[in-house]
Amino acid sequence: MSEAKTTQSVQSGEARSSAIMAAGTLVSRFLGFAKTWMLGAALGLGSTINDTFINANNLPNLIFLLVAGGVFNAVLVPQIIKASKAPDRGADYISRLLTLAVLVLLALTALVTLAAPLVIDLTTQGYSEQQKALAVTFAFWCLPQIFFYGLYALLTQVLNAHGAFGPAMWAPILNNLVAIAGLGMFIWILGENIHNPHTLDNWGPTQTFLIAGFSTFGVVAQTAILLIPVFRLRLGLRPRFGWRGVGLGQAAKLSVWTLATAAVGQLAFLYVMRIATIPGAERLRLSNAGNTVAAAVLPGNAVLEVASQLYLLPHSIIALSLATVLFNRMTRASQDGNKAELRDALSHGLRTMAVATVFGALALFALAGPLGMFFSGGEPQDGVMLAQTLTILALSTPFLSANFMMSRVFYANEDARTPLYVQLWLAVIYVVGAFFIQFLPVGQIIYAIAILYTLGNILSVVISVVFLRRLLGHLDGPRIANSYIRMGYAGLGSALAGAGALWLLGSYRADGFAWSSRPAALVTVVVVGPVMLLAYLVLLRVFHVTELRDLLRPLMGRLGRGVPAPVGAPAEPTTPARATVSDDTGLIPRISGEFDAASFRAGPALAPQRSPEPATGGSPDEPKTYLPEEDAPSTARGGKFRPQVPLPGRRTYQGDAGQNPYFPTRGSHRK
Repeated sequence: MSEAKTTQSVQSGEARSSAIMAAGTLVSRFLGFAKTWMLGAALGLGSTINDTFINANNLPNLIFLLVAGGVFNAVLVPQIIKASKAPDRGADYISRLLTLAVLVLLALTALVTLAAPLVIDLTTQGYSEQQKALAVTFAFWCLPQIFFYGLYALLTQVLNAHGAFGPAMWAPILNNLVAIAGLGMFIWILGENIHNPHTLDNWGPTQTFLIAGFSTFGVVAQTAILLIPVFRLRLGLRPRFGWRGVGLGQAAKLSVWTLATAAVGQLAFLYVMRIATIPGAERLRLSNAGNTVAAAVLPGNAVLEVASQLYLLPHSIIALSLATVLFNRMTRASQDGNKAELRDALSHGLRTMAVATVFGALALFALAGPLGMFFSGGEPQDGVMLAQTLTILALSTPFLSANFMMSRVFYANEDARTPLYVQLWLAVIYVVGAFFIQFLPVGQIIYAIAILYTLGNILSVVISVVFLRRLLGHLDGPRIANSYIRMGYAGLGSALAGAGALWLLGSYRADGFAWSSRPAALVTVVVVGPVMLLAYLVLLRVFHVTELRDLLRPLMGRLGRGVPAPVGAPAEPTTPARATVSDDTGLIPRISGEFDAASFRAGPALAPQRSPEPATGGSPDEPKTYLPEEDAPSTARGGKFRPQVPLPGRRTYQGDAGQNPYFPTRGSHRK
């Protein structure tokens, strides 16, 4: 096969993988926003009930990531992938691992659920006894999700290790559909909040079941649906006890930096979320005192949550998919000690994803008003509060994605300490900032937290640049800055075009079309959005932003219309050199507590690649694997104050796969 054809095949596989990931995320996000819209309609965006539920429903994901998420991603994933290469395809090892994980998850879930009153006390501030009682009730319904999040993460990695990437990508869609069904029944039976206000005084078990119960049922369904493709693997999985020699203890020691990074981030996030509960509690006190006018203008944590979901959309759809694909190229460059190639991959990623994130930031900024009204639950004042919060967060979207892309370089270099240092700096900034924010006038707290996150996004890039310069020397700064400036000009022109269209639709008047109803707000977004996009695309061509072609390549590949790569662009490998264990590094700011299933995907479904040279003494035709062979030396680059850092799980049992002497070998392995 010629070099040109090989390069084209590589690019086609990469494009399909990125496009499939983006498509799955897009569908899931769309349904997630439908769920958010219905929750606002059912409970009201600025209501005490909504604030209380969102806080309780976010706890399972946050606690799982705090206590076990790092262990699952950093320790168990490499072990599962390595075990899948055994003659029995890892059936014995994975059976033991699943048995141990299920028991640990059950114990953890039971312990946290029984401690629900204490958990609510630790994660809220200023709740009245009545509000606290409802929060505890919601927590009893929602905290069992911890078990199913953990099982979902494990089943996802079992499937990924055996080349089945699709099921876990689409399972969250079922989660959203179940939750939407519960909200639909709530609205049908009990009515929308704007017509039939739902308060602490008229709240009952039926409402709790339809809101919190169906939220948990959705997580259960998301996990249960994965059992079908797991059974189809025919691994013969069954309960197996006896865990001596599994090697998790040593693997955990090697992953201590990754685990610490996740813990620091989640603890800081939980503290900020505790401060975010203050306005909702104050709103309830004002309402009970009869001061409904003052209560109506206090944004609570529900407003911050919805604004966060909107703000994260460009990052979730574009940056995550692109970073996952480029991580393979970064890893290869790191293994080869090629700093120039590593720098070029980072530069390429930063410039390409900025095409989407710069437009996303300005589009969200311009359309904040109509989007606020659409998700407001029907109350224009709630829409105003959401729009104000979104405008603060929106402009930092490119910085969030840039920091995420930069963190890929550290992980490609098998360096888990530097992300911890970055995390510690950010954690200090957020905790100190949140501590002082609680003393501000209560009506300014949510806006101040949004400002804190925006500053954190910007500072995270600055901090990462300092560490990256020590590693790479320079970061191709002039080229990146030149591209960002030209994209900024195009984005500014797009924003002006959007502003003109919004003015024509009366969106800058309180009695304008966009503020008349939620359908009118949606029409405004649907009309103005394409106007902004068209203006942006035209201006990108005017300013010669060639990165647009790189961004569109995955879409064209998905449609079967390949876009040739730029002349001289290096071909990227289609198989990761090691496991891409997570799309979410745990680096703050994590400003949405919503569970993100992308955190537990191992990477794109990529075809095996034949290596012309044996990497570890194997034959030239031997396919490359996700992890280096057991006797391969670490490829991490040591520094002055740190030795080489091996991959998690590489210093456990060193014999042939499937021949661990600590495991009983009664009977033959199932094929």
